[in-house]
Amino acid sequence: MKAQIHPKWYPEAKVVCACGNTFTTGASVPEIHVEVCYSCHPFYTGQMKFVDTAGRVDAFKAKQAAANKKLVSKTEKRRLKKQKKLQEEASRPETLEQLRKSAA
Repeated sequence: MKAQIHPKWYPEAKVVCACGNTFTTGASVPEIHVEVCYSCHPFYTGQMKFVDTAGRVDAFKAKQAAANKKLVSKTEKRRLKKQKKLQEEASRPETLEQLRKSAA
Protein backbone atom coordinates (compact mmCIF):
# COMPACT_ATOMS: atom_id res chain seq x y z
CA MET A 1 0.00 0.00 0.00
CA LYS A 2 1.05 3.58 -0.57
CA ALA A 3 2.04 5.60 2.46
CA GLN A 4 0.47 8.96 3.31
CA ILE A 5 -2.61 8.63 1.06
CA HIS A 6 -5.28 8.27 3.74
CA PRO A 7 -6.80 11.32 5.46
CA LYS A 8 -6.12 11.94 9.13
CA TRP A 9 -8.62 10.15 11.38
CA TYR A 10 -10.22 11.96 14.30
CA PRO A 11 -11.70 9.37 16.71
CA GLU A 12 -13.37 12.11 18.80
CA ALA A 13 -14.86 14.33 16.07
CA LYS A 14 -17.51 16.71 17.40
CA VAL A 15 -20.89 16.78 15.62
CA VAL A 16 -22.98 19.93 16.17
CA CYS A 17 -26.64 20.03 15.11
CA ALA A 18 -28.65 23.15 14.28
CA CYS A 19 -30.96 22.32 17.21
CA GLY A 20 -28.02 22.64 19.64
CA ASN A 21 -27.39 18.94 20.26
CA THR A 22 -23.76 17.80 20.21
CA PHE A 23 -22.15 14.36 20.23
CA THR A 24 -18.86 12.74 19.24
CA THR A 25 -18.04 10.18 16.59
CA GLY A 26 -15.11 9.14 14.42
CA ALA A 27 -14.56 11.12 11.23
CA SER A 28 -11.91 12.48 8.87
CA VAL A 29 -12.68 16.08 9.93
CA PRO A 30 -12.45 17.43 13.49
CA GLU A 31 -15.89 19.10 13.55
CA ILE A 32 -19.11 18.44 11.59
CA HIS A 33 -22.13 20.76 11.42
CA VAL A 34 -25.46 19.12 10.54
CA GLU A 35 -28.99 20.49 10.13
CA VAL A 36 -30.92 17.50 11.51
CA CYS A 37 -29.87 14.89 14.10
CA TYR A 38 -31.48 12.06 16.04
CA SER A 39 -32.85 14.39 18.70
CA CYS A 40 -34.74 16.65 16.29
CA HIS A 41 -35.53 14.41 13.28
CA PRO A 42 -39.30 13.71 12.94
CA PHE A 43 -38.74 9.98 12.45
CA TYR A 44 -36.98 9.58 15.79
CA THR A 45 -38.99 12.10 17.82
CA GLY A 46 -42.44 11.06 16.57
CA GLN A 47 -43.44 14.69 16.14
CA MET A 48 -44.73 15.91 12.78
CA LYS A 49 -42.33 18.64 11.82
CA PHE A 50 -41.80 20.23 8.42
CA VAL A 51 -38.08 19.99 7.66
CA ASP A 52 -37.29 22.31 4.76
CA THR A 53 -34.06 24.24 4.95
CA ALA A 54 -33.58 27.19 2.63
CA GLY A 55 -36.68 26.41 0.55
CA ARG A 56 -35.39 23.20 -1.02
CA VAL A 57 -38.89 22.00 -1.84
CA ASP A 58 -39.80 25.29 -3.52
CA ALA A 59 -36.54 25.31 -5.48
CA PHE A 60 -37.16 21.74 -6.65
CA LYS A 61 -40.72 22.55 -7.76
CA ALA A 62 -39.52 25.63 -9.66
CA LYS A 63 -36.82 23.57 -11.36
CA GLN A 64 -39.37 20.94 -12.42
CA ALA A 65 -41.75 23.60 -13.74
CA ALA A 66 -38.98 25.18 -15.80
CA ALA A 67 -38.01 21.80 -17.23
CA ASN A 68 -41.60 21.09 -18.29
CA LYS A 69 -41.89 24.46 -20.06
CA LYS A 70 -38.90 23.77 -22.32
CA LEU A 71 -40.12 20.30 -23.25
CA VAL A 72 -40.21 19.84 -27.05
CA SER A 73 -41.80 16.77 -28.53
CA LYS A 74 -39.85 14.38 -30.73
CA THR A 75 -42.00 15.15 -33.76
CA GLU A 76 -41.39 18.88 -33.27
CA LYS A 77 -37.62 18.28 -33.13
CA ARG A 78 -37.79 16.26 -36.35
CA ARG A 79 -39.84 18.98 -38.05
CA LEU A 80 -37.35 21.68 -37.00
CA LYS A 81 -34.40 19.57 -38.18
CA LYS A 82 -36.04 18.95 -41.56
CA GLN A 83 -36.87 22.65 -41.92
CA LYS A 84 -33.27 23.61 -41.13
CA LYS A 85 -31.96 21.11 -43.66
CA LEU A 86 -34.29 22.49 -46.36
CA GLN A 87 -33.13 26.05 -45.63
CA GLU A 88 -29.49 24.99 -45.95
CA GLU A 89 -30.20 23.29 -49.28
CA ALA A 90 -32.07 26.35 -50.57
CA SER A 91 -29.16 28.64 -49.71
CA ARG A 92 -26.63 26.53 -51.65
CA PRO A 93 -25.63 27.69 -55.13
CA GLU A 94 -27.31 25.69 -57.91
CA THR A 95 -24.66 26.09 -60.57
CA LEU A 96 -20.89 26.17 -60.70
CA GLU A 97 -21.04 29.78 -61.87
CA GLN A 98 -22.95 30.84 -58.76
CA LEU A 99 -20.46 28.97 -56.59
CA ARG A 100 -17.54 30.81 -58.19
CA LYS A 101 -19.26 34.19 -57.70
CA SER A 102 -19.97 33.56 -54.01
CA ALA A 103 -16.38 32.41 -53.37
CA ALA A 104 -14.88 35.52 -54.95
